[in-house]
Amino acid sequence: MAARQENTATRLDDAARAGWLYYVAGNTQEEIAAKMGISRQSAQRLVSLSVSEGLIKVRLDHPIGRCMDLGARLKSRFALDLVEVVPSDPASDSTTIGVAEAGAAEIERWLVRPEPITMAIGTGRTLKAAIEQIQPMECPQHKVVSLTGNIAPDGSAAFYNVIFNVADTVKARSFPMPLPVIASSAAEREMLHRQPMIKATVALAAEANATFVGIGDLGPRAPLLLDNFISEADHKMLQKAGAVGEICGWCFDAEGRLIEGLINDRVASAPIPSRESSLVVGLAMGRHKAPAIRAALNRRLVNGVITDERTAELLLA
Repeated sequence: MAARQENTATRLDDAARAGWLYYVAGNTQEEIAAKMGISRQSAQRLVSLSVSEGLIKVRLDHPIGRCMDLGARLKSRFALDLVEVVPSDPASDSTTIGVAEAGAAEIERWLVRPEPITMAIGTGRTLKAAIEQIQPMECPQHKVVSLTGNIAPDGSAAFYNVIFNVADTVKARSFPMPLPVIASSAAEREMLHRQPMIKATVALAAEANATFVGIGDLGPRAPLLLDNFISEADHKMLQKAGAVGEICGWCFDAEGRLIEGLINDRVASAPIPSRESSLVVGLAMGRHKAPAIRAALNRRLVNGVITDERTAELLLA
């Protein structure tokens, strides 16, 4: 009897995985068969089973055992308040589809609440992908505030700042941060933050009930460097100082400690909201980001994480 129940659970896990690969990651049945090491006919049956058992709706709605186990271990290891681990695509180390879908689902769970909330939003490629998955809704009772400036070094709108995307999709009151992402000097940052409108926005961000941020690495393809928010010289100085990651421009070392001086003196972002009184969720995945994610979790720069199973394994190694 126990063996039969275990076989049924395993088959549903396989069906959920096949359904995710087909409906979310966009694989063909032949590709699914190759990735799962099964015949094309078996892949077809598993995809059909994922539908007939109600595992597939718009998003994967089945708690895959391995992902659940990894999530439980992450939650215990880092004393987290929220963990979501999604399946990894065996053929891709970079796709953010699953993490974006899970991030969108968690954001929506907050936005559908009838009681007013304040939600703070950071920036980043994975977070932007999640925002693009949010279903349109009417949320005039909520406030959505940006943690980061929305002006790039050349004066254009910062591409991965998502505050306006959120506001347009959910029709909530939005509070952008009309600042450069990184000021030209510490004195300029302080002068900008003294402006009444900016002070009010920073104060609102500190009251956030839920916050969603990306976690960037500071390797050779660091987002801050690729997007020209910092120079090559800044990048090298940060690496020399031991920086491994950043959240909203705030750079930290392998222990999660904010780097003193350097660009942190010029970051115009609001401080990361309190993890003691609110939920701060980092959306991130990938081998190159693992040191930054681990550091952020160790220091509780975030108290929630949405990632994939491959990254979760690296964080637990």
